[in-house]
Amino acid sequence: MTVVAAGPEQAGPGQAPAPAPLAPRARLWPSLAAVYRAQLSRARVARIPLLFVATFQSIGIMIMMRGVVHAGDGEAARSVVAGSSVLVVAFVALNLLAQYFGQLRASGGLDHYATLPVPPASVVLGTAAAYASFTVPGTLVTAATGCALFHLTPAGLWVLILVIPLAGAALSGLGAALGLLAPRQEIATLLGQLGMSAALLLGVLPASHMPEPIRWARDVLPSTYGVEAFARTLGGPGATHWAAVAADLCVCGAVGVLSLALATRAYRRAACR
Repeated sequence: MTVVAAGPEQAGPGQAPAPAPLAPRARLWPSLAAVYRAQLSRARVARIPLLFVATFQSIGIMIMMRGVVHAGDGEAARSVVAGSSVLVVAFVALNLLAQYFGQLRASGGLDHYATLPVPPASVVLGTAAAYASFTVPGTLVTAATGCALFHLTPAGLWVLILVIPLAGAALSGLGAALGLLAPRQEIATLLGQLGMSAALLLGVLPASHMPEPIRWARDVLPSTYGVEAFARTLGGPGATHWAAVAADLCVCGAVGVLSLALATRAYRRAACR
């Protein structure tokens, strides 16, 4: 006689049916795209006014600096324009993202994401990409305005196509990590503000005018390499050292990978608590 193993529907009397297999976890890229679209639609209404604030703030800094920095192809003028442009990215990707994840952790919103069958990296990357996307128009407007104010060649503005995502990844990862690792929401907000202030003070002023210890701190800041890459292109195509631009962009991309990895690890740690 042939014996047939009992399945869940064939369990004998007094035996509990075997549990149904769990659905497989979603893959990284489809999950990332879903989180990105959800965050983009959710934050569009709330973040657009703040994007105007970031843009006006950066343009106001350039107008103020125009009173003490001469127009023309000089290191100071290039630093002001490049630093102010990347400051828009820092305001949104670092400052606002630190506040968002700090608020999400304090309110228990991470529990919602923890119940979803998505990889932790997709939550961090999708949210960071959504916030960084809001910086594109403000950065372009700030850069174009700065070129007009300081009489710089706008031919290198296309480099922002690379600078925005690379600097945005580095600053978004840092902002998310600050928000997730901060013990309280108020501290996350404070750290985000301090990070944006560092991007302002260390990015807008030329490196040659700073003391040596400040230059070391400037080299640690992730946005510095995006500022340097963009500033090198503002002297015109013939005066641009493209190997140095590529090196700065590679460093910025490497820092972005590390900061997003740190944010993913911080997310796993915060979601498990």
